[in-house]
Amino acid sequence: MLGSTLFTFTIGPFKNWDTGYEFSAASGVLLWGVPFTGGAGTMINQPPLGFYIDSPVFQIFGLSFNTGVTIVTCFGLGCILLVYLIGKSLYGKTTGLIASAIFALTPWQVVFSRTFLIDCQCLFFSLFFLFIGIYAIRKDSIRFFMLSGVFLGIAFLTKFYGIFLLFPLAVFYFHNRKKTLKNPIIIAAYFIPLVTFLLIWYQGIVGINILTIFWQDDFKFYNAAGAMPSSIFSFNFLVFNLGIFLLTATIISLLVSCFQRKLFKNFFAADLICFSTIFFIVGIDALFVLGLNFQAPYSGAVKYDYQALPFFCLLASSLLSKSNLLFSTLERKFNRSWIFFGITCAGVLLIVATIFSNFFKSVSYSHLNYLVFTVEGSIGYSFFNPSQIIGTNSLVYVQYIGFAVVLSGLLWMAKDKIKSIAKL
Repeated sequence: MLGSTLFTFTIGPFKNWDTGYEFSAASGVLLWGVPFTGGAGTMINQPPLGFYIDSPVFQIFGLSFNTGVTIVTCFGLGCILLVYLIGKSLYGKTTGLIASAIFALTPWQVVFSRTFLIDCQCLFFSLFFLFIGIYAIRKDSIRFFMLSGVFLGIAFLTKFYGIFLLFPLAVFYFHNRKKTLKNPIIIAAYFIPLVTFLLIWYQGIVGINILTIFWQDDFKFYNAAGAMPSSIFSFNFLVFNLGIFLLTATIISLLVSCFQRKLFKNFFAADLICFSTIFFIVGIDALFVLGLNFQAPYSGAVKYDYQALPFFCLLASSLLSKSNLLFSTLERKFNRSWIFFGITCAGVLLIVATIFSNFFKSVSYSHLNYLVFTVEGSIGYSFFNPSQIIGTNSLVYVQYIGFAVVLSGLLWMAKDKIKSIAKL
Protein backbone atom coordinates (compact mmCIF):
# COMPACT_ATOMS: atom_id res chain seq x y z
CA MET A 1 0.00 0.00 0.00
CA LEU A 2 2.85 2.40 0.75
CA GLY A 3 4.38 1.86 -2.69
CA SER A 4 1.01 2.26 -4.40
CA THR A 5 0.33 5.47 -2.48
CA LEU A 6 3.69 7.01 -3.38
CA PHE A 7 3.26 6.06 -7.01
CA THR A 8 -0.40 7.01 -7.52
CA PHE A 9 -0.30 10.49 -5.99
CA THR A 10 2.45 11.61 -8.40
CA ILE A 11 0.24 11.14 -11.48
CA GLY A 12 -2.52 13.43 -12.73
CA PRO A 13 -5.15 14.54 -11.86
CA PHE A 14 -6.93 13.98 -15.17
CA LYS A 15 -9.90 15.86 -16.57
CA ASN A 16 -12.53 15.61 -19.29
CA TRP A 17 -16.13 16.70 -19.84
CA ASP A 18 -17.50 14.02 -17.53
CA THR A 19 -15.26 15.05 -14.63
CA GLY A 20 -16.49 18.63 -14.93
CA TYR A 21 -20.09 17.43 -15.06
CA GLU A 22 -19.71 15.30 -11.94
CA PHE A 23 -17.77 18.00 -10.08
CA SER A 24 -20.67 20.34 -10.85
CA ALA A 25 -23.03 17.81 -9.23
CA ALA A 26 -20.81 17.57 -6.14
CA SER A 27 -20.82 21.38 -5.96
CA GLY A 28 -24.62 21.29 -6.24
CA VAL A 29 -24.84 19.21 -3.06
CA LEU A 30 -23.02 21.98 -1.18
CA LEU A 31 -25.11 24.77 -2.74
CA TRP A 32 -28.61 23.26 -2.86
CA GLY A 33 -28.41 20.01 -0.91
CA VAL A 34 -28.98 17.90 -4.04
CA PRO A 35 -26.67 17.09 -7.00
CA PHE A 36 -27.92 19.72 -9.42
CA THR A 37 -25.70 20.56 -12.38
CA GLY A 38 -25.59 23.83 -14.29
CA GLY A 39 -27.99 25.53 -11.91
CA ALA A 40 -30.86 24.68 -9.57
CA GLY A 41 -33.43 22.29 -10.99
CA THR A 42 -31.19 20.29 -13.33
CA MET A 43 -30.52 16.91 -11.71
CA ILE A 44 -27.50 14.84 -12.73
CA ASN A 45 -28.39 11.65 -14.59
CA GLN A 46 -26.47 9.48 -12.12
CA PRO A 47 -27.23 8.03 -8.67
CA PRO A 48 -26.41 10.57 -5.94
CA LEU A 49 -24.54 8.81 -3.15
CA GLY A 50 -21.00 9.44 -4.42
CA PHE A 51 -21.61 13.19 -4.43
CA TYR A 52 -22.99 13.14 -0.88
CA ILE A 53 -19.91 11.21 0.25
CA ASP A 54 -17.73 13.99 -1.23
CA SER A 55 -19.71 16.76 0.43
CA PRO A 56 -18.38 16.53 4.04
CA VAL A 57 -14.80 16.47 2.80
CA PHE A 58 -15.43 19.55 0.66
CA GLN A 59 -16.95 21.31 3.66
CA ILE A 60 -13.85 20.58 5.77
CA PHE A 61 -11.08 21.14 3.20
CA GLY A 62 -12.82 23.47 0.75
CA LEU A 63 -14.45 22.91 -2.62
CA SER A 64 -11.74 22.24 -5.21
CA PHE A 65 -11.16 19.76 -8.00
CA ASN A 66 -7.90 18.52 -6.45
CA THR A 67 -9.66 17.80 -3.15
CA GLY A 68 -12.27 15.80 -5.05
CA VAL A 69 -9.59 13.80 -6.85
CA THR A 70 -7.87 13.07 -3.52
CA ILE A 71 -11.15 11.57 -2.25
CA VAL A 72 -11.32 9.35 -5.33
CA THR A 73 -7.67 8.34 -4.92
CA CYS A 74 -8.36 7.20 -1.36
CA PHE A 75 -11.17 5.00 -2.69
CA GLY A 76 -8.77 3.72 -5.35
CA LEU A 77 -6.29 2.70 -2.67
CA GLY A 78 -9.15 1.00 -0.86
CA CYS A 79 -9.89 -0.95 -4.05
CA ILE A 80 -6.29 -2.20 -4.07
CA LEU A 81 -6.72 -3.50 -0.52
CA LEU A 82 -10.00 -5.20 -1.42
CA VAL A 83 -8.47 -6.88 -4.47
CA TYR A 84 -5.85 -8.32 -2.11
CA LEU A 85 -8.48 -9.49 0.40
CA ILE A 86 -10.70 -11.06 -2.26
CA GLY A 87 -7.67 -12.71 -3.90
CA LYS A 88 -6.53 -14.05 -0.53
CA SER A 89 -10.02 -15.37 0.18
CA LEU A 90 -10.43 -17.08 -3.20
CA TYR A 91 -6.87 -18.21 -4.04
CA GLY A 92 -4.54 -17.47 -1.15
CA LYS A 93 -2.18 -14.75 0.07
CA THR A 94 0.27 -15.04 -2.83
CA THR A 95 -2.35 -14.46 -5.52
CA GLY A 96 -3.91 -11.66 -3.50
CA LEU A 97 -0.61 -9.77 -3.23
CA ILE A 98 0.33 -10.16 -6.88
CA ALA A 99 -3.16 -9.28 -8.10
CA SER A 100 -3.27 -6.14 -5.94
CA ALA A 101 0.18 -5.08 -7.25
CA ILE A 102 -0.84 -5.57 -10.88
CA PHE A 103 -4.14 -3.79 -10.26
CA ALA A 104 -2.41 -0.88 -8.53
CA LEU A 105 0.05 -0.34 -11.40
CA THR A 106 -2.37 -0.84 -14.30
CA PRO A 107 -2.77 2.49 -16.17
CA TRP A 108 -6.53 1.91 -16.35
CA GLN A 109 -6.77 1.88 -12.55
CA VAL A 110 -4.16 4.59 -12.03
CA VAL A 111 -6.01 7.05 -14.26
CA PHE A 112 -9.44 6.24 -12.81
CA SER A 113 -8.12 6.70 -9.27
CA ARG A 114 -6.76 10.12 -10.25
CA THR A 115 -9.92 11.35 -11.95
CA PHE A 116 -13.02 12.92 -10.42
CA LEU A 117 -15.43 10.21 -11.57
CA ILE A 118 -17.73 8.11 -9.39
CA ASP A 119 -16.54 4.88 -11.05
CA CYS A 120 -13.78 4.29 -8.50
CA GLN A 121 -16.12 4.82 -5.56
CA CYS A 122 -18.60 2.43 -7.11
CA LEU A 123 -15.90 -0.21 -7.62
CA PHE A 124 -14.86 0.12 -3.98
CA PHE A 125 -18.35 -0.49 -2.64
CA SER A 126 -18.92 -3.26 -5.19
CA LEU A 127 -15.75 -5.10 -4.14
CA PHE A 128 -16.67 -4.51 -0.51
CA PHE A 129 -20.13 -6.09 -0.77
CA LEU A 130 -18.59 -8.97 -2.74
CA PHE A 131 -15.91 -9.56 -0.09
CA ILE A 132 -18.41 -9.46 2.78
CA GLY A 133 -20.80 -11.67 0.81
CA ILE A 134 -18.10 -14.31 0.23
CA TYR A 135 -17.27 -14.28 3.93
CA ALA A 136 -20.96 -14.56 4.87
CA ILE A 137 -21.58 -17.50 2.55
CA ARG A 138 -18.53 -19.37 3.85
CA LYS A 139 -19.55 -18.78 7.47
CA ASP A 140 -23.27 -19.30 6.71
CA SER A 141 -23.85 -15.98 8.48
CA ILE A 142 -27.16 -14.17 8.07
CA ARG A 143 -25.77 -11.05 9.76
CA PHE A 144 -22.88 -10.61 7.33
CA PHE A 145 -25.07 -11.62 4.38
CA MET A 146 -27.48 -8.80 5.21
CA LEU A 147 -24.54 -6.42 5.64
CA SER A 148 -23.40 -7.38 2.14
CA GLY A 149 -26.91 -6.49 0.93
CA VAL A 150 -26.61 -3.05 2.50
CA PHE A 151 -23.36 -2.37 0.64
CA LEU A 152 -24.91 -3.68 -2.58
CA GLY A 153 -27.49 -0.93 -2.18
CA ILE A 154 -24.74 1.61 -1.46
CA ALA A 155 -22.77 0.52 -4.54
CA PHE A 156 -25.85 0.73 -6.77
CA LEU A 157 -26.79 4.14 -5.39
CA THR A 158 -23.23 5.30 -6.20
CA LYS A 159 -23.41 4.11 -9.81
CA PHE A 160 -25.64 1.58 -11.51
CA TYR A 161 -22.60 -0.50 -12.55
CA GLY A 162 -22.55 -1.65 -8.93
CA ILE A 163 -25.03 -4.35 -9.84
CA PHE A 164 -22.39 -6.09 -12.01
CA LEU A 165 -20.56 -7.71 -9.09
CA LEU A 166 -23.77 -9.31 -7.89
CA PHE A 167 -23.02 -11.88 -10.60
CA PRO A 168 -19.78 -13.29 -9.07
CA LEU A 169 -21.44 -13.32 -5.66
CA ALA A 170 -24.32 -15.35 -7.13
CA VAL A 171 -21.84 -17.80 -8.69
CA PHE A 172 -20.05 -18.19 -5.36
CA TYR A 173 -23.38 -18.58 -3.54
CA PHE A 174 -24.64 -21.42 -5.72
CA HIS A 175 -21.29 -23.20 -5.48
CA ASN A 176 -20.77 -22.82 -1.71
CA ARG A 177 -24.13 -22.14 -0.05
CA LYS A 178 -24.91 -23.93 3.22
CA LYS A 179 -28.07 -24.69 5.16
CA THR A 180 -29.03 -21.32 6.64
CA LEU A 181 -28.59 -19.18 3.53
CA LYS A 182 -30.62 -21.55 1.36
CA ASN A 183 -33.79 -20.02 2.79
CA PRO A 184 -35.53 -18.07 -0.04
CA ILE A 185 -36.83 -15.54 2.49
CA ILE A 186 -33.24 -14.62 3.39
CA ILE A 187 -32.38 -14.26 -0.29
CA ALA A 188 -35.34 -11.93 -0.80
CA ALA A 189 -34.37 -9.96 2.31
CA TYR A 190 -30.88 -9.45 0.85
CA PHE A 191 -32.34 -7.05 -1.73
CA ILE A 192 -34.46 -5.03 0.71
CA PRO A 193 -31.76 -2.37 1.33
CA LEU A 194 -31.25 -1.89 -2.43
CA VAL A 195 -34.96 -1.43 -3.13
CA THR A 196 -35.40 0.76 -0.04
CA PHE A 197 -32.53 3.09 -0.98
CA LEU A 198 -33.89 3.49 -4.52
CA LEU A 199 -37.44 4.19 -3.33
CA ILE A 200 -36.26 6.74 -0.75
CA TRP A 201 -34.18 8.66 -3.29
CA TYR A 202 -36.14 8.46 -6.52
CA GLN A 203 -39.73 8.44 -5.32
CA GLY A 204 -39.32 9.92 -1.85
CA ILE A 205 -36.78 12.74 -2.28
CA VAL A 206 -36.60 13.44 -6.01
CA GLY A 207 -40.21 12.54 -6.71
CA ILE A 208 -39.72 10.64 -9.98
CA ASN A 209 -40.64 7.15 -11.10
CA ILE A 210 -38.06 4.58 -10.00
CA LEU A 211 -38.15 3.08 -13.51
CA THR A 212 -36.30 6.15 -14.78
CA ILE A 213 -33.08 4.41 -13.76
CA PHE A 214 -33.44 2.45 -17.02
CA TRP A 215 -33.78 5.61 -19.14
CA GLN A 216 -30.20 6.77 -19.11
CA ASP A 217 -28.58 9.18 -21.59
CA ASP A 218 -26.18 6.37 -22.51
CA PHE A 219 -29.12 4.59 -24.14
CA LYS A 220 -30.33 7.54 -26.21
CA PHE A 221 -27.51 7.88 -28.75
CA TYR A 222 -26.49 5.40 -31.43
CA ASN A 223 -23.33 4.78 -33.44
CA ALA A 224 -23.17 6.72 -36.68
CA ALA A 225 -23.15 4.82 -39.95
CA GLY A 226 -19.51 5.71 -40.56
CA ALA A 227 -18.32 4.66 -37.10
CA MET A 228 -19.81 1.23 -36.61
CA PRO A 229 -18.03 -1.13 -34.19
CA SER A 230 -16.28 -4.26 -35.40
CA SER A 231 -17.36 -7.65 -34.06
CA ILE A 232 -14.09 -7.91 -32.08
CA PHE A 233 -14.11 -4.41 -30.61
CA SER A 234 -14.03 -5.82 -27.04
CA PHE A 235 -10.90 -7.84 -27.78
CA ASN A 236 -9.26 -4.84 -29.44
CA PHE A 237 -10.10 -2.69 -26.43
CA LEU A 238 -8.66 -5.22 -23.99
CA VAL A 239 -5.44 -5.60 -25.98
CA PHE A 240 -4.95 -1.81 -26.01
CA ASN A 241 -5.79 -1.18 -22.36
CA LEU A 242 -5.04 -4.36 -20.42
CA GLY A 243 -1.91 -5.00 -22.43
CA ILE A 244 -1.02 -8.15 -24.31
CA PHE A 245 1.02 -9.53 -21.35
CA LEU A 246 -1.85 -9.44 -18.84
CA LEU A 247 -4.42 -10.63 -21.35
CA THR A 248 -2.24 -13.57 -22.42
CA ALA A 249 -1.48 -14.51 -18.81
CA THR A 250 -5.22 -14.53 -18.06
CA ILE A 251 -5.87 -16.86 -21.00
CA ILE A 252 -3.00 -19.19 -20.00
CA SER A 253 -4.26 -19.34 -16.43
CA LEU A 254 -7.70 -20.36 -17.60
CA LEU A 255 -6.43 -22.94 -20.11
CA VAL A 256 -4.04 -24.55 -17.63
CA SER A 257 -6.92 -24.99 -15.19
CA CYS A 258 -9.10 -26.52 -17.89
CA PHE A 259 -6.48 -29.09 -18.94
CA GLN A 260 -5.39 -29.91 -15.38
CA ARG A 261 -8.79 -29.96 -13.70
CA LYS A 262 -7.95 -32.67 -11.15
CA LEU A 263 -4.77 -31.00 -10.02
CA PHE A 264 -6.40 -27.58 -9.79
CA LYS A 265 -9.75 -28.70 -8.40
CA ASN A 266 -9.35 -26.36 -5.42
CA PHE A 267 -9.06 -23.42 -7.82
CA PHE A 268 -12.20 -24.36 -9.76
CA ALA A 269 -14.65 -22.10 -7.91
CA ALA A 270 -12.28 -19.10 -7.93
CA ASP A 271 -11.46 -19.53 -11.63
CA LEU A 272 -15.15 -19.90 -12.43
CA ILE A 273 -15.99 -16.72 -10.54
CA CYS A 274 -13.28 -14.69 -12.26
CA PHE A 275 -13.89 -15.98 -15.77
CA SER A 276 -17.68 -15.80 -15.61
CA THR A 277 -17.53 -12.26 -14.19
CA ILE A 278 -15.22 -11.12 -17.00
CA PHE A 279 -17.44 -12.82 -19.57
CA PHE A 280 -20.58 -11.31 -18.04
CA ILE A 281 -19.35 -7.71 -17.78
CA VAL A 282 -17.59 -7.60 -21.16
CA GLY A 283 -20.56 -9.45 -22.65
CA ILE A 284 -23.04 -6.86 -21.35
CA ASP A 285 -20.99 -4.11 -22.95
CA ALA A 286 -20.81 -6.10 -26.22
CA LEU A 287 -24.59 -6.60 -26.12
CA PHE A 288 -25.18 -2.86 -25.75
CA VAL A 289 -22.79 -2.11 -28.62
CA LEU A 290 -23.26 -4.93 -31.12
CA GLY A 291 -26.84 -5.85 -30.26
CA LEU A 292 -28.37 -2.44 -29.54
CA ASN A 293 -25.84 -0.16 -31.30
CA PHE A 294 -25.50 2.25 -28.37
CA GLN A 295 -22.68 4.75 -28.79
CA ALA A 296 -21.69 5.38 -25.14
CA PRO A 297 -20.85 1.75 -24.26
CA TYR A 298 -18.69 1.65 -27.40
CA SER A 299 -16.57 4.75 -26.96
CA GLY A 300 -16.76 4.42 -23.17
CA ALA A 301 -15.88 0.72 -22.91
CA VAL A 302 -13.20 1.73 -20.42
CA LYS A 303 -15.99 2.67 -17.99
CA TYR A 304 -18.37 -0.18 -18.75
CA ASP A 305 -15.67 -2.86 -18.42
CA TYR A 306 -13.94 -1.28 -15.43
CA GLN A 307 -15.47 -3.63 -12.87
CA ALA A 308 -14.00 -6.60 -14.74
CA LEU A 309 -10.43 -5.31 -14.25
CA PRO A 310 -9.85 -6.83 -10.78
CA PHE A 311 -10.88 -10.25 -12.08
CA PHE A 312 -8.38 -10.15 -14.93
CA CYS A 313 -5.71 -9.39 -12.32
CA LEU A 314 -6.89 -12.19 -10.02
CA LEU A 315 -7.16 -14.86 -12.71
CA ALA A 316 -3.76 -14.01 -14.19
CA SER A 317 -2.06 -13.77 -10.78
CA SER A 318 -3.28 -17.22 -9.79
CA LEU A 319 -0.66 -18.56 -12.22
CA LEU A 320 1.99 -18.31 -9.51
CA SER A 321 -0.06 -20.44 -7.11
CA LYS A 322 -0.74 -22.90 -9.92
CA SER A 323 2.95 -23.04 -10.83
CA ASN A 324 3.72 -23.78 -7.16
CA LEU A 325 1.33 -26.73 -7.26
CA LEU A 326 2.84 -28.01 -10.51
CA PHE A 327 6.30 -27.54 -9.03
CA SER A 328 5.32 -29.74 -6.09
CA THR A 329 4.53 -32.59 -8.51
CA LEU A 330 8.04 -32.27 -9.92
CA GLU A 331 9.58 -32.36 -6.44
CA ARG A 332 7.55 -35.46 -5.48
CA LYS A 333 8.18 -37.07 -8.88
CA PHE A 334 4.47 -37.88 -8.89
CA ASN A 335 2.23 -37.27 -11.90
CA ARG A 336 4.83 -34.94 -13.38
CA SER A 337 3.78 -32.51 -16.03
CA TRP A 338 6.83 -30.71 -17.41
CA ILE A 339 4.86 -29.30 -20.35
CA PHE A 340 2.22 -27.62 -18.20
CA PHE A 341 4.85 -26.54 -15.71
CA GLY A 342 6.75 -24.88 -18.56
CA ILE A 343 3.60 -23.21 -19.89
CA THR A 344 2.68 -21.98 -16.42
CA CYS A 345 6.21 -20.65 -15.85
CA ALA A 346 5.89 -18.77 -19.14
CA GLY A 347 2.69 -17.30 -17.73
CA VAL A 348 4.53 -16.27 -14.58
CA LEU A 349 7.10 -14.47 -16.73
CA LEU A 350 4.20 -12.70 -18.42
CA ILE A 351 3.07 -11.57 -14.96
CA VAL A 352 6.53 -10.10 -14.33
CA ALA A 353 6.41 -8.40 -17.75
CA THR A 354 2.94 -7.07 -16.90
CA ILE A 355 4.15 -5.47 -13.68
CA PHE A 356 7.03 -3.68 -15.40
CA SER A 357 5.10 -2.67 -18.52
CA ASN A 358 2.21 -1.33 -16.41
CA PHE A 359 4.59 0.77 -14.38
CA PHE A 360 6.38 2.29 -17.36
CA LYS A 361 3.13 2.92 -19.22
CA SER A 362 1.61 4.64 -16.20
CA VAL A 363 4.74 6.76 -15.83
CA SER A 364 4.48 7.73 -19.50
CA TYR A 365 0.89 8.85 -18.90
CA SER A 366 2.12 11.28 -16.24
CA HIS A 367 4.19 13.02 -18.93
CA LEU A 368 1.31 13.36 -21.43
CA ASN A 369 -1.08 16.28 -21.54
CA TYR A 370 -3.67 14.22 -23.45
CA LEU A 371 -4.35 10.49 -23.51
CA VAL A 372 -6.98 8.18 -24.98
CA PHE A 373 -8.18 4.76 -23.85
CA THR A 374 -8.54 3.47 -27.40
CA VAL A 375 -11.28 1.02 -28.34
CA GLU A 376 -10.39 0.71 -32.02
CA GLY A 377 -9.44 3.13 -34.75
CA SER A 378 -10.14 6.67 -33.61
CA ILE A 379 -12.81 5.61 -31.11
CA GLY A 380 -11.98 5.89 -27.42
CA TYR A 381 -12.38 7.74 -24.14
CA SER A 382 -10.01 10.65 -23.59
CA PHE A 383 -8.55 12.69 -20.74
CA PHE A 384 -6.52 15.86 -20.39
CA ASN A 385 -3.65 16.03 -17.92
CA PRO A 386 -3.14 19.66 -16.88
CA SER A 387 -0.52 18.56 -14.32
CA GLN A 388 1.74 16.69 -16.69
CA ILE A 389 5.33 16.12 -15.55
CA ILE A 390 7.78 17.86 -17.83
CA GLY A 391 11.31 16.51 -17.83
CA THR A 392 12.75 14.85 -14.73
CA ASN A 393 11.82 16.27 -11.36
CA SER A 394 11.29 15.06 -7.79
CA LEU A 395 7.95 13.41 -8.67
CA VAL A 396 9.70 11.06 -11.09
CA TYR A 397 12.01 9.89 -8.30
CA VAL A 398 8.99 9.34 -6.03
CA GLN A 399 7.40 7.17 -8.74
CA TYR A 400 10.46 4.93 -8.91
CA ILE A 401 10.71 4.76 -5.13
CA GLY A 402 7.07 3.68 -4.95
CA PHE A 403 7.68 1.04 -7.61
CA ALA A 404 10.76 -0.20 -5.73
CA VAL A 405 8.68 -0.58 -2.56
CA VAL A 406 6.07 -2.63 -4.47
CA LEU A 407 8.77 -4.87 -5.98
CA SER A 408 10.53 -5.38 -2.64
CA GLY A 409 7.28 -6.55 -1.10
CA LEU A 410 6.68 -9.06 -3.89
CA LEU A 411 10.27 -10.36 -3.77
CA TRP A 412 10.11 -10.78 0.00
CA MET A 413 6.93 -12.81 -0.39
CA ALA A 414 8.53 -15.05 -3.05
CA LYS A 415 11.96 -15.51 -1.45
CA ASP A 416 11.35 -19.07 -0.21
CA LYS A 417 9.94 -20.29 -3.52
CA ILE A 418 12.85 -18.75 -5.43
CA LYS A 419 15.24 -20.74 -3.21
CA SER A 420 13.28 -23.95 -3.86
CA ILE A 421 13.36 -23.49 -7.63
CA ALA A 422 17.10 -22.79 -7.52
CA LYS A 423 17.62 -26.16 -5.84
CA LEU A 424 15.60 -28.13 -8.48
